[in-house]
Amino acid sequence: MSFGSSGKILLFVSCLAIAGCTSAGIEDLVPTSSETTSSIMRPKVAVTEVGSPYTTANSEALVSAVRAPEAADSAPALKAVYEATSSPVSYPVSDGAVLAAAPLVTIPRPMERPAVTQAVLKPDVIHRRRFRDAKPINFGSMTPKNLAVHGVDVSRWQGDIDWVKLRSQGANFAYIKATDGGDHLDPMFRTNWRKSHEAGLRRGAYHFFYWCRRASEQADWFIRNVPKARGALPPVIDVEWNGDSNCKRRPSPEQVREKMQVFMDRLEQHYGQRPIIYTAPDFYDDNLRGAFPNHQFWLRAVAQHPSKVYGKRKWVFWQYSGSGLSQGVSGRIDLNAFHGSEAEWHRWLSKHSL
Repeated sequence: MSFGSSGKILLFVSCLAIAGCTSAGIEDLVPTSSETTSSIMRPKVAVTEVGSPYTTANSEALVSAVRAPEAADSAPALKAVYEATSSPVSYPVSDGAVLAAAPLVTIPRPMERPAVTQAVLKPDVIHRRRFRDAKPINFGSMTPKNLAVHGVDVSRWQGDIDWVKLRSQGANFAYIKATDGGDHLDPMFRTNWRKSHEAGLRRGAYHFFYWCRRASEQADWFIRNVPKARGALPPVIDVEWNGDSNCKRRPSPEQVREKMQVFMDRLEQHYGQRPIIYTAPDFYDDNLRGAFPNHQFWLRAVAQHPSKVYGKRKWVFWQYSGSGLSQGVSGRIDLNAFHGSEAEWHRWLSKHSL
């Protein structure tokens, strides 16, 4: 297949490229642990994200996509541009500076390539759940399959994710591991944060709370690493007992709630969103039953419906599997569902997203 001289196509591509309230009390009495969980250097200022992935095409990548269409597979945004239609498109190319009088060169777009359209990438489009489960559970009549909006939560352990493919399988939102403790940043956070957005998912970040570190320090660390991004879901505080951690401290329920309040107040002040609380059954029974009535909850219940595990506790997200399987991810992934219909999802987003 001939596109003309290399000078012509490079010129064409160049033209395209141009065309504050915190709680006081027990938190102040808890000593700071000397233990650290990572040697990653802290950024000096809070991160603020601007711009849109749909308007920042890289000119060199565009050249590669035009010369070798298969190269677009590694860049979802470019792939969407390249495969927007399946019909040939004609462009004027010229060795001179004026394109108006230049001849047209037709660049065919192969029919056999699977199209990645703007409908796939558009955040408002809800994709039907197509996940599988390595350990399927019969939830009876209260199966999560009956819920309209599904999503995932991820961390470094999911490796390099094909976010466009994962979205097509029914991941309409994603909670992404950002930080834990006061010094650890998930090494895949920034990549997952960017690529999930490029693929059209609604994204949010979560922090794994560390019981041997001051809550205020943990809040500052999260804020330094998680940007204020338009459309982002509320931040999440993940509170649970972790038997694998070097921190063996288990504060009293009163101390747990005090530390959580400090952390959540600081995040709400910064992001303007009230954080969501993620928890598991044992931690909930020990510390949270009846607590934080004005906060939304994300509940882990992988064997029964949340109503059978957490009683009358209202919830917004249900983590119903830790053994999900999906195209776009190697290995297992956590599966979640929103508590409501598509219409209720959009109303919730309009109220709670940035």
